[in-house]
Amino acid sequence: MRILLSNDDGYAAPGLSVLAQALRQIAEVIVVAPERNRSGASNSLTLDRPLRLNRLDADVYAVDGTPADCVNLALTGAVDARPDLVISGINAGENLGEDVLYSGTVAAAMEGALLGLPALAISQVAHAEPVDYGHAVRLVLELVQGCTRETLPRGTLLNVNVPQGSQLPRLQLTRLGRRHRDTVAIRQEDPRHRPVFWLGPIGSPGADAGPGTDFHAVGEGYASVTPIHTDLTAYSQLEDVGSWLATAAGRAV
Repeated sequence: MRILLSNDDGYAAPGLSVLAQALRQIAEVIVVAPERNRSGASNSLTLDRPLRLNRLDADVYAVDGTPADCVNLALTGAVDARPDLVISGINAGENLGEDVLYSGTVAAAMEGALLGLPALAISQVAHAEPVDYGHAVRLVLELVQGCTRETLPRGTLLNVNVPQGSQLPRLQLTRLGRRHRDTVAIRQEDPRHRPVFWLGPIGSPGADAGPGTDFHAVGEGYASVTPIHTDLTAYSQLEDVGSWLATAAGRAV
């Protein structure tokens, strides 16, 4: 098996390094990751300039772009060997609920899914340094054994969040929950007394964090496994929106 490993924390991130070392015991691993931290880059691609792919070792490359750039380059010809599986992580910090819309970790895996490969996004809940990635590594090794094109349809990835704890957590199949939007932008001033703003911290869980959600599973000590697909169509709304359009336009649609 050949695995493409990426992330959004950068090629030198501890979570990526420990996972690469473990995966090399069972597979051929190619690392293509950002040259610096690109957390929150989401699915963005760099289209306004060329990208540089720097080979740091026989199977390690750093890209001066986003996580999605890294996987796109690796799967469209910049790296010779095409992988069988894409893994993104291990991210230092959870990616739960709406986090998946902003996460560079999830975006790297989603780029793999978009380009036809089974993909995993792996995040470790981290509230203190140093982060212990041991349980996350063991769970990834278990998931790799069954994560093939047969088990994951095209355009689908698994978003995995591993809680902190002294024991290896059990896996629980979940759906995405939702956070409270309870934060505001933080206003400060630069040395010239001009206003600058920091985006506020992520909202707390609670808008939808009950049983069945990824928030609930991780809170109960399980590792959440949420299937995500790249088709964002709201199929349940097609009929209602179609009726509204027909009325608004005064003709059938």
